[in-house]
Amino acid sequence: MKVLKFGAIWCPGCLIMKPRWQEIETENPWLQTEYYDFDQDKEFVDKYHIANVLPVFIFLDKNGNEFLRLNGEIEKNKLIEIISQNKES
Repeated sequence: MKVLKFGAIWCPGCLIMKPRWQEIETENPWLQTEYYDFDQDKEFVDKYHIANVLPVFIFLDKNGNEFLRLNGEIEKNKLIEIISQNKES
């Protein structure tokens, strides 16, 4: 599983989510994540059809297929639950 994280420096929700993701990544070193900046990474923003409602988190299975997309601030325990349920994806 891989999580694509889209955010921007001007996004308050992105700033809130950053330390949550840092904790999750530290606690789950097997989890692959990639961060893309809304203003700088236009190729990926366009590829994944990201609007200006940030942050966006796209969950990909082991074949690179999107199986979940979340927007906004998500509680850490909810993210942990999603990750645990889909660890083998």
